Amino acid sequence: MNTLSIMWWLAVPIVASLLAIGFAFGLARWVLSRDTGTAEMRKISDAIFTGAQAYLRRQYRTITLLAIGAAIIIAALLAFLSSSSTANSDSPLTIALKTAIAFAIGAFCSGVAGYIGMQVAVRSNIRVASAARRGLGEALMVSLRGGAVSGFLVISLSLLGVTVVYILFGGLSSTAAAITTPVTIVGFGFGASFVALFAQLGGGIYTKAADVGADLVGKVEAGIPEDDPRNPAVIADLVGDNVGDCAGRGADIFESTAAENIGAMILGASVALALGSTQQSPGWVIFPLVAVGVGIICSMIGVLVVRKSAVREPAQAGGRDPGEIAMGQLNVGYYTTAVLAAIGIFATSYILLRPTLPDHWWVFGLAGIVGILNSIAFVLITQYYTSGTYRPVREIAEASKTGPATTIISGLAVGFENTALPVISIGIALGLSYFLGTLANPDLGATATHGLISVPGIYATAVATMGMLMSAGYILAMDTFGPITDNAGGIVEMSGAPESVRNITDALDGVGNTTKALTKGYGIGSAALAAFLLFSAYLDIIYEHAVGTARIGAYTVNLANPPVFIAGMIGAMLIFLFSSLAIRAVGNAAQGMIQEVRRQFKANPKIMQGTAEPDYARCVDISTSAALRQMVIPGILVVGTPVLVGMVLGPEAAAGFLMVGTIGGIMMALVMNNGGGAWDNAKKFIEAGYLKDESGKKLGKGSPAHAASVVGDTVGDPFKDTAGPSLHVVIKLLSTITLVLAPLFIALHK
Repeated sequence: MNTLSIMWWLAVPIVASLLAIGFAFGLARWVLSRDTGTAEMRKISDAIFTGAQAYLRRQYRTITLLAIGAAIIIAALLAFLSSSSTANSDSPLTIALKTAIAFAIGAFCSGVAGYIGMQVAVRSNIRVASAARRGLGEALMVSLRGGAVSGFLVISLSLLGVTVVYILFGGLSSTAAAITTPVTIVGFGFGASFVALFAQLGGGIYTKAADVGADLVGKVEAGIPEDDPRNPAVIADLVGDNVGDCAGRGADIFESTAAENIGAMILGASVALALGSTQQSPGWVIFPLVAVGVGIICSMIGVLVVRKSAVREPAQAGGRDPGEIAMGQLNVGYYTTAVLAAIGIFATSYILLRPTLPDHWWVFGLAGIVGILNSIAFVLITQYYTSGTYRPVREIAEASKTGPATTIISGLAVGFENTALPVISIGIALGLSYFLGTLANPDLGATATHGLISVPGIYATAVATMGMLMSAGYILAMDTFGPITDNAGGIVEMSGAPESVRNITDALDGVGNTTKALTKGYGIGSAALAAFLLFSAYLDIIYEHAVGTARIGAYTVNLANPPVFIAGMIGAMLIFLFSSLAIRAVGNAAQGMIQEVRRQFKANPKIMQGTAEPDYARCVDISTSAALRQMVIPGILVVGTPVLVGMVLGPEAAAGFLMVGTIGGIMMALVMNNGGGAWDNAKKFIEAGYLKDESGKKLGKGSPAHAASVVGDTVGDPFKDTAGPSLHVVIKLLSTITLVLAPLFIALHK
């Protein structure tokens, strides 16, 4: 493949990204052209928008200062390397500068993606609230398309950023450079992960501090509805949905696609080099970029498939639950995306890989389909554990009849139980894709393995990860759908809209809870595959730096070696300690919120009478200050620990740290994401009137069972919206840091 051919194929991700950006702005224009409802709705929406803007400005100022400091430190560490410690011809100073520049670009793009997406999300909520007055179909369309703006901006900016940095750092200069350049752009993934960690963690602390305070004092103590305008914390709660689930999740998915693309490109370089000089092709390196570009197109079609005309209004559906109707339409779009992605990745494998692997190119197409099937499996598993239609949520709801203690016990049991099926799914996906890749070993001959590890087998696991990423645009659209519909429900209730309108927004809010849980399930599934991908890329870098007989053991991580075992324990400990700090941060911030809400109720009885307006701004400020203050220590802990482990204990120990930390992170994230989601939807199940006592009487809002479910939901809030999603980022951040600093670890332990 010559330079012209490389340019031609790199045009695919660039054009796809630009099309997606144009598509996102077209959707934004369509959403913003919808009416903004009543004056009362606009007043509440404006307050949410103002609070979200104020928080993000302060958060990004803090993150910018942290990112600048991190870039300087990383560049300084790499600059001290000796020339002999690096596997390429760049000088240590050049490596340091390239890494710092890539880090800065990745961090900037990650922040921009989350920020722009949230701008449309906070403007979409009022339009969904207004559309709900005209029926379920229009409200569904506005909320999905509003969420899709964020989804496509995030994915397109991530893909465009990686592609442009790859070109700028020499990817087009020659065939050899096209193959060796990916290892020089890992700083982009690190920068994206760095921003994503603080955006997700800070947003999660903010939203859950407000949510817990609003629920415990408003719903449990005062006995008022969830989004009652008399609750001083309600605006902060609605603001939090946007800064946590829109900006935070946007930055999370951005870094996922960036880090996984770069990791897959590094592994692609290994295959290209293993093919020998006569067969070497950059197609293996640019394959991930092209595949994700094709996936963006598939996701765009999936969004367009969801049509208002296909939605039957509840009155026309024989009393069918409107939430089921809406979820059915969202599933149509998702499965359309998945089918098109399967065709797309097979076609990409044929075009890019067949020229150098004519007999076995198809095994990589099948590996991509394995990844797509894994994503579907995660969607179905998450639906089972978090939807009120199935046993786990109903089991928790039944447990609420006997009080908060049994509600919490049941929810924890569900959280622990739900680790089984996802782990089996991940294991099958990794094992099957690796096996498929090994079928290409005969084509590579003696270079097919590094030690006992099959080079094409590892690359096939990367292709499976790409298959999973191909639907990321649509998945993120469904994720942002959640906070948009949640906000819409709050606006409807606070503005005094009719009950029929609230019924529609309640149904969409319930669907939004499920889609947010699905996205978290998808996120941890892709994080698991990506962690293995990035771990393999890390070992690949060690292999390339090793000399002579040292290469034999480069792919061996011996847990019986004391430094490796110690590092592994530190990796597991880090996951638990980080989770503790994140949950405690929510608890500490929530205490301040609870005290403030109680103070306002006591100081001004007219608030509960509805004749005086609460001080919403004070509660917004409490959440903002607490989130920014308490996100720093957990973030520094995650960034600093792998650096110290690698520098003190060495590169093999860093590999052990990654292995055990990744496994622990996956387990903990699964427990917290789906356990918290199940608690939340058990509360929604009761609020919808589906829980009944022995005599058949409904146990809805205001019942002891409902109060118990609120306590369970409150416990689950920091699980599913703060610590759990943040662990997705932690898993990949650990890998990107070690990828960036691998040359340093090797130089210190020659």
